[in-house]
Amino acid sequence: MVVTQPTEGTIRAYSATCTHQGCTVTSVVDGTIVCACHNSVFDIADGSVRSGPAGAPLPAANVTVDGDAIRMA
Repeated sequence: MVVTQPTEGTIRAYSATCTHQGCTVTSVVDGTIVCACHNSVFDIADGSVRSGPAGAPLPAANVTVDGDAIRMA
């Protein structure tokens, strides 16, 4: 799972498995989630593809925030 904070107080989570060929995404940089296997780039706010070769967004994961803890819902 990849957890992001696109804006202060907004927490999003996505599968860490790239939708292109199943590699694990490698980093979160400048508002994007990057898969270094084939350079797919996803948006931290909604998981959408910013650049391919991935053709589908990262699936969202349900999380809850309780104080400083982030938990799978």
